[in-house]
Amino acid sequence: MHDLAHPRERHVSNRLGWLRAAVLGANDGVLSTASLIIGVASAAGSHQSILVAGAAGLVAGAMSMAAGEYVSVSSQADSEAADLARERGELTVDQSGEVQELAAIYVGRGVDRPLALQVAEQLMARDALAAHAREELGISDLTTARPVQAAMFSAASFAIGAALPLGLAMVTSTAWVSPAIAVASLAFLALLGAAGARLGGAPVLKAAVRVMFWGALAMVVTAGIGLVFGTKV
Repeated sequence: MHDLAHPRERHVSNRLGWLRAAVLGANDGVLSTASLIIGVASAAGSHQSILVAGAAGLVAGAMSMAAGEYVSVSSQADSEAADLARERGELTVDQSGEVQELAAIYVGRGVDRPLALQVAEQLMARDALAAHAREELGISDLTTARPVQAAMFSAASFAIGAALPLGLAMVTSTAWVSPAIAVASLAFLALLGAAGARLGGAPVLKAAVRVMFWGALAMVVTAGIGLVFGTKV
């Protein structure tokens, strides 16, 4: 007898949190470090000053990403905790009213009211707070804010991205460091854009072209600043 079960469906929504952080962090690492190195090289900086600037950019950028992500996600976590505390109080004070509120959500989504009431009652009998958190507040295990995890992930992805142009600068002569890093970084950015789009189920070519355009613009601007001011680090 053949197995008539449906094939397992693949969704990308559960990847969106870490995918966003990984792509954003690595993209920033490549772009900011490459632009910094190109700017210093355009200002006639020595090979040593180029490497120092790149290394400083890697460390400072990774710490900045970690701090920014931690503060941002911590604020989200605080808001979620406050909402859950408020909802817990409402469930204690007016259980029947909360059943009606949850049922109304399902009715608004197209469920007949008698069935909506039955579903609401059964879900709340099992875990009332979880049901309201998910349906009313949009909070679930997939979306719950995790500040430390977000900070570490963003810092690591930034450092990995920044290490690519910095590593190339270490093995490239000063005369060729700007064009070499520009070409390689644009390639890295295109790969990141394509990989992020692929994992997220979005158009690959559009994402790659978009990130390459903004990357090229950033590197041209920083190279121009270095040429105009000619400041040695």
